[in-house]
Amino acid sequence: MWNGLLQDEFDRVGRRYAHAIDAAGSCRLVWARMHRDSHSVNHDPAWPRCAASAAVFRDGSVLLIERAKGALKGRWSLPGGHIEPGETAQAAAVREICEESGIEADLRGLVDIHEVILRRTDGALLAHYLITVFFGRWLAGEPSAGSDASAAQFVRIGDIEAYPLTDGAAALIRRAWVQVQKDVT
Repeated sequence: MWNGLLQDEFDRVGRRYAHAIDAAGSCRLVWARMHRDSHSVNHDPAWPRCAASAAVFRDGSVLLIERAKGALKGRWSLPGGHIEPGETAQAAAVREICEESGIEADLRGLVDIHEVILRRTDGALLAHYLITVFFGRWLAGEPSAGSDASAAQFVRIGDIEAYPLTDGAAALIRRAWVQVQKDVT
């Protein structure tokens, strides 16, 4: 054993995954890029990660934000982001809506779990998210870009295809629109 990795496990799984022993003595599978003779490991972050977002509607329009950074910079999407430890998915969605757009919303239900997998041009995993997508209605505030957004605005449902949306966003918005119209309470 060297550097917390079991040599036979490293060899068995093709020098990509290995079992690591953490400080508590627990064994877990980790991603490792390591040469057989190397004593340093480059651990990639654990994937997939949990996230939450929401389709928030006001007067036939949906709230969209333009991503300001990362792999999706310049693309429009529903506001959303990481779920913090101990935070419910719905609470995370409400928080992210407020942080990214300044809007207060009443989330009424779940649209779907949306999976996003992004790869580099060489095929290596860049990101993998499982996103809980909620639907709801606007309560207060006017859109104003904040945190991870470069722009925020309400867009008429019929106009969403005019925006460079993140993959799957248009279909989720349409499904959420049907659900929010059924929700009259």
